[in-house]
Order: sequence, then C-alpha cells, then structure tokens
Amino acid sequence: MSTFPIMTVDVFPGRDTEFVGSVTACCCLSKSVVQDISSNIRNWTVGGELPRYTEMINQAVDIVMDRIGEKAREIGADGVVGLRLSTTAVSAGAAEIVAYGTAVRFIDSDSKSPT
Repeated sequence: MSTFPIMTVDVFPGRDTEFVGSVTACCCLSKSVVQDISSNIRNWTVGGELPRYTEMINQAVDIVMDRIGEKAREIGADGVVGLRLSTTAVSAGAAEIVAYGTAVRFIDSDSKSPT
C-alpha cells in the first residue's frame, strides 16, 4: 500500500489545503463457485464470520485505496480528505467497493496571500 495521505476527516490537521478535484475509484471482486459454495455451507450450518468474504472485501478496499491515491496524484494533489467507502452486492458471491473523496494540494503557509 502507498503512503499517500488519504483521510476520512475533512481537513488535514495543521495543514492549509486547496481543492484540486473530486476523485473516485471502484473495484468489483468475486469468489470462485467452489469458494462461494463453501462459504454458503458454513453460513447455513454453523454461522459466524465468512473469512473468504472478509478477505475479498479487504482486498477490494486495498485496491480502491491505491486507485484513489493514484487518481489524486495524477491531477496534482498531495492528499485526499473526506474519504468515504460504500459497498454493494452486485451478484451472488461478488461485492463492489466504491471510494470517493476530495483531492487537495498543500499550501505553504509562507506563500499565502493576505485576505
């Protein structure tokens, strides 16, 4: 994973920023039929966490975080604030993760013009 700063807060603490643009990314992953059947059998019999699905969701989150950081860098941003994640079930055994946020550029406090 990248060290590009991506935060859920609306501002970077102690940093002045300017808006660069909105950025979005999505990823849709699925498990194989065998893994899906195995997870469903566990769900129907003993219950509990479905580790293969947890792993799939975590992988999708990692992918969208990398993608949103890459898109922000491409438009000249230094970071992303206001990150939000959303998920949907697009089909049985598949999940989509959507990420969106605000790409910002850091402003050097010495170069700010007086208001």
